[in-house]
Amino acid sequence: PRQVLAMAEDLRAAVASQTKRLNSSGEVVERLEENGHQNKKLKSDADEEDAEDQNKRLPKRKIVLLMAYSGKGYHGMQRNVGSSQFKTIEDDLVSALVQSGCIPENHGEDMKKMSFQRCARTDKGVSAAGQIVSLKVRLIDDILEKINNHLPSHIRILGLKRVTGGFNSKNKCDARTYSYMLPTFAFAHKDHDVQEEVYRLDKETLEKVNKLLACYKGTHNFHNFTSQKGPRDPSAKRYIMEMYCGEPFVRENIEFAVIKVKGQSFMMHQIRKMIGLVIAIVKGYAAESIIERSWGEEKVDVPKAPGLGLVLERVHFEKYNRRFGNDGLHEPLEWTEEEEKIAIFKEQYIYPTIINTEREEKSMANWLNTLSIHDFNSSAVGMQANNKNSK
Repeated sequence: PRQVLAMAEDLRAAVASQTKRLNSSGEVVERLEENGHQNKKLKSDADEEDAEDQNKRLPKRKIVLLMAYSGKGYHGMQRNVGSSQFKTIEDDLVSALVQSGCIPENHGEDMKKMSFQRCARTDKGVSAAGQIVSLKVRLIDDILEKINNHLPSHIRILGLKRVTGGFNSKNKCDARTYSYMLPTFAFAHKDHDVQEEVYRLDKETLEKVNKLLACYKGTHNFHNFTSQKGPRDPSAKRYIMEMYCGEPFVRENIEFAVIKVKGQSFMMHQIRKMIGLVIAIVKGYAAESIIERSWGEEKVDVPKAPGLGLVLERVHFEKYNRRFGNDGLHEPLEWTEEEEKIAIFKEQYIYPTIINTEREEKSMANWLNTLSIHDFNSSAVGMQANNKNSK
């Protein structure tokens, strides 16, 4: 027992001297702090504060960001300030810009302060592989990495370029290219009993689809392809440069095809309605003449295809590039170096979401069942009679 007591005593003494040493070094640390020296323990906090101060001193510069995102579960791109129940892509983007230190917090609340402008508003559920936003930021180190660290993996910033001070991504954009990925059974004739996984698009049907899509090329009055625009509204006239459906391919037993459309600019729901009408014709619900009729003044019932397959592929700045792209100060807004990243993002996030959602929720199959309730034959005369009666 005496031995045990002696050991315990030694241990106690050792602990006491250790504590004393720690206390005195603590005092030394405190004294050093009072003298204005850096405390090692707090170095990381101080580093962050230093970085924050440095950020504040950085001048703000006008840039564009190249964005890709999978739009499922979002109410479109554009932020609705004050409406938190409908989450948008910009809610997540602005939060990441603030957290990474590129913009001050109050710019997040009032986006005009950073001259924020998106190129396209993309509707609910719509994805993008090449969306462009312009804004003023502090050009911090590793800016892309820092922004992406605060974004969910299905939203990525893939590139950044400096632009002129007056640049506005919406006004300076002279064309937009969208794609629409859909299961090819959408084109099966309504009188044929179709097994969705077995259906394969034949050459004649694809040719018919492309003949109809080509009708949209040129300038037309698209008032029937959006809501809240009258037939005499000049802004309903839109210019379509190209529209076609590519060769079909099979993914997870379902055959898909991709429709590409390039136009100057599009109105809300316009592309989905353009595609919806072509599907209705190919399936045999509507006559081919309905496309011509839809440019006219009468109201035509145009069905709107699901938002799921729609992807903003790229935006074009041809005039800007000619004027500023080679002025020695600014780069042209071309993203050849980012093409591979864009392709990988689509394969990882956009296509699987479209394919899996189609398999699980059957958005196209369910929508096709609604085509029979549309009235594709109401004539202008019939409409006038109905209006008189309703009056």
